[in-house]
Amino acid sequence: MGKVSYGLLLPHFGEHASASSLIEGAKRAEELEFDSVWVRDHFLRFHGHGFEGSSATLVEPFVVLAGLAAATKKLKLGTAVAVPWRHPLYMAHLFASLDWLAEGRVIAGMGAGATLFKDEFELVGLGLDDRVDAVKEAVEIMRLAWENDEITYDGRLFPVEGLGIAPRPKGKIPIWYGGSTPASARRAVEYCDGWFPGRITIPTFRVRMRQLRELSDESGQEMPTVGAVPPTSPDTTLAKALEPVNMGGLLDAANKQRWWLKPKSGKFEKLEDLEGVIMAGTPEDIAQEVGKFIDAGIDHIVFDLRFRLHDYDYCMDLIGEEVLPLVK
Repeated sequence: MGKVSYGLLLPHFGEHASASSLIEGAKRAEELEFDSVWVRDHFLRFHGHGFEGSSATLVEPFVVLAGLAAATKKLKLGTAVAVPWRHPLYMAHLFASLDWLAEGRVIAGMGAGATLFKDEFELVGLGLDDRVDAVKEAVEIMRLAWENDEITYDGRLFPVEGLGIAPRPKGKIPIWYGGSTPASARRAVEYCDGWFPGRITIPTFRVRMRQLRELSDESGQEMPTVGAVPPTSPDTTLAKALEPVNMGGLLDAANKQRWWLKPKSGKFEKLEDLEGVIMAGTPEDIAQEVGKFIDAGIDHIVFDLRFRLHDYDYCMDLIGEEVLPLVK
């Protein structure tokens, strides 16, 4: 395994989102030698997951990344993940234009989204049953559009005939498939360049890594790049780090995960059961948890500070100054 990269999920959502926290925060992340910054994707009033607060704010992800393309020089700019609510040709143009602004620093995370957000699918004429096909067609159309002046595509959801985009990327924009299920790992091998779960337990992550290796070997393809986005809460003590964490919400969400390995008790009931789902504690504690992902074969860890948006800068500095030196 090569060098592991480290990123941050940007604070472009929630009650504490602000232009300065995004722009100045990304500049600071670059100074601290993080490798990437990432955005989530929604376009209606954001209702979030059950463990992350009630604010409806989520600033449009491609607008955020475009601003940061001009404000930074080295950071990779990624979507964690973009959902095919936009027509794939428009999505291809968004990613290509962003890549043009950022001079080749874009990672296109793509995913089918959650059933929780059915209103967004229905508004653009898609049903929840269309989600997986929509991602595959989007990936295929984007790649064709990035590589050809004009394309024709006989898709069930997105037929295209004799159309194209400009500018086209000068290099390859990697596409990572988001999700933690066995099917998401299979799709990552079949038609993407990376596999990118959000929250996932370490035991489940290890099983998926074995699956990825087996599928890659069977198909004769290279192993996909592997990332993850674990919620993270650093502080001077474990108790302080856990104060703002909605542990009950995390446990409830974990117990609804059909494809995660369950603890020996058969139910997620305590912090130890959420190994990998929440990284909390001192910098040394966080580094130890990062090490578990590294030992399992990860390539890119994105720290998700959604429980610490009120003191995002403090947490970013703590990770950059005290955690990264322990794991790099």
